[in-house]
Formats: sequence, C-alpha cells, structure tokens
Amino acid sequence: MKAFEAVQHYFNSAADVLGLSDELRTLLATPEREITVQLPVEMDDGRLVSLIGYRVQHNRVRGPMKGGLRYHHEVDLDEVRSLASLMTWKTAVVNIPFGGAKGGVTVDSRAISSREKERITRKFVDEIHELIGPDKDIPAPDMGTDHEVMAWFVNQYNKYEGFNPAVVTGKPVEAYGIPGREEATGRGVGILTIKSLGRLGYKVPGATIAVQGFGNVGSHAAKFLSEAECKVVAVSDLSGGYYNPEGLDIMQVVRYSREHGNSLAGFPGAKAITNDDLLELDVVVLIPAALGGVITTENADRIRAKLIVEAANMPVRPDADDLLAARDITILPDVLANAGGVTVSYFEWAQNRQFYQWNLNRVRGELDHMLSTAFEQVWDLAVEHKVTLRTAAYMVGIQRVALAAKLAGLTS
Repeated sequence: MKAFEAVQHYFNSAADVLGLSDELRTLLATPEREITVQLPVEMDDGRLVSLIGYRVQHNRVRGPMKGGLRYHHEVDLDEVRSLASLMTWKTAVVNIPFGGAKGGVTVDSRAISSREKERITRKFVDEIHELIGPDKDIPAPDMGTDHEVMAWFVNQYNKYEGFNPAVVTGKPVEAYGIPGREEATGRGVGILTIKSLGRLGYKVPGATIAVQGFGNVGSHAAKFLSEAECKVVAVSDLSGGYYNPEGLDIMQVVRYSREHGNSLAGFPGAKAITNDDLLELDVVVLIPAALGGVITTENADRIRAKLIVEAANMPVRPDADDLLAARDITILPDVLANAGGVTVSYFEWAQNRQFYQWNLNRVRGELDHMLSTAFEQVWDLAVEHKVTLRTAAYMVGIQRVALAAKLAGLTS
C-alpha cells in the first residue's frame, strides 16, 4: 500500500463512521494543486544536475495551506501528496486556521554541501514563489531541512514579493523565528504521552519508554519525558539502538550525540541493539520518531509496548494498525501526536503578522493548552463511538474541514 493510499484508508475509516457521502469524500480527499518543477543546480564541482521538486497543496478551506519542505533521496509525488493530506487533518485536529500542504526535493541532504543546499533552496523558491505566501501556502522545515534553509527561503522570496517573514515558519529566532519552535514537536509528543499514560491508568514516574530515532523530535521527546521521571531505557539513530534496562541518562546521550557529529555510534554504558530490536522491547511506551512504515505485518505480532506514540509520520502501516488494535495496543496517531510542530508554527506565523515576538513561557503554555484540548476531544470521541484514537482524530479533523467547506458554499 502506497503512502497516499494509506492516508486514504484512515480517512475512509473515519468517513464511514461519520456517514460522509461519496461526493463529499472526493471533495475533501482530492488535492487542490500538485506542482512538479525541475531544478537545474550547479554543484560545487561544476556539474549541472537537474533535480525534481514538488509542492502539493491539498486543501485551503480552513485557511492558508501549511506544511514542511523535505530534502530526501526517496521523496516522490505520492509521498508528498500523502503528507499534504495528512497536514489537512492535522491542522484541523488541533483547530488552527490552516489547510494542508507539503513539499520536497529528491536529493540526499547528507550528500550535498551547505552551499549546494542553499542553491537548491533558492532555485526552488524561484520556481514556486508565485504560488506560496503568508495568505496562500506557508512552508516549514522537515526532514533534511532546518532553520537555516528557512532563512534562505525567506531571503529569496523577499526578492520577488517584498519583505514578509511570515512566508515560512521554523526560521532562526534572530530572523523572525519563535522561541521553542525547535523543541515543539518533541515537547508535544512528551505532553501527549503523559496524558495518554494517565488515561490508560499508568503511573508516569518509572514508566519505561523506548524512542526510535534521536533526531530533533526524538531527542526533545526523550528529554521531556526523562524530566517527567519516566525511564527512557532505549534510544536509537542510524548507527543502531542503545539499551539500558535501568534507564539512560538522557542528558548524557544528548551531549554524546552533539560531541560526535549528531551520532550515537559507540555510545558507552548501554547495550548495542538494532533499530528493529528496539521496536520489540518490553516497555510501556514505544515512540517511533524516525521514518514511516517501520511497524508492519512482519513485526506487529512482536510489538510488546502497551502504548505507541507516533512521533514520526505514518510509522505504523494500515494492515499492522489493525493487528495492533486487535491486541489492545493503544496508538496515539501522528495527526495528533506530532502536531506540536505545526501548532508552534502557527504561533510563529501569528507573531510575524503582528510583528510582535512571544516569549518561551507563552509559547509553551499555549502549546500545552491547545494540545491538551485536542487530546481530550479525540479521546472522548473515541470512547463515545468505540473507535480507535486514530479514527477519532480523523473524525475530528474531517468534521471541521467538512463544516468549513459547507459554510464556504462548496457543498450542501
């Protein structure tokens, strides 16, 4: 099952419960615009390479479209389309006034220099600047991009459209960014993990947790949960997993990663395991925070966690999702679990429009409030309709988008 087909599977499961007509399903599920552009870029060695860039604008009925921009060698139109539609439901679940979009360039971000990445970014802006903007479509960092890429993006956009920092979010704080944006997704994962543990009847102190992926999201989630006295027993990155049943000193892990080029290779004081082994550990909480599609029918029956919190996008495949549900394993879905990033992106966009910067305490307080509100709505709906949290989250999002479409006169 391809990525967009997987999102549509979840969409249709929720639409069935809501009793949506076929006409309305087609209206809500079909992307409004799909953009494919060629990016001829001169590399540092003088070669001219032609890369392909994508921007899929899925839905704007609730506001300007919002979604990340990723640089990855596996980016294709189907993946970008699926993530754009996911953003439509994600922004609606947390009730921020955005629609959904996503973008990407098919390039290995680890194999290019900083100057090459800058040229790719500027060329991409050259090709799409007329179709994006603070009131149209607002990109943000994603896999393979960061605050520096967003700063280049704004600078190039301003050459065409004039000064407007609200064209992207995830910018450096010194360049009209917002405090707390870097930690936002991981912090949100931590907040919602604690709320889920409470609802499931587990004590937060001492709850065992495994985190697959120790990048920006996974590291901040692990740090937040460690500070809440959870026992993070395993983490991993591209070099493999590191397991200590007595619990890891997360600040030591963070320092080691920074001192070794953002790599955990050779981390002492923990048993080396594989990423696959980490997924199958006997823990209370499993947090997949790396790539999508890591839990499949091949390993679903070996998952022993009681709660899976989807920090990554679509880490659980639909067929595995059904198997896990049948075993009463609770899954906090990506459309809610990792919505902290887009929520703080909304705060950044709002402060840019007002030319007024929020402080970190306000950002964290507002983030906690908005995610907590969304969590309670989704949980209560799941209980009311006797459906999974994923179906309930999609139901919340679909209802809001459908209502906006009706009020706009797009459907009866």
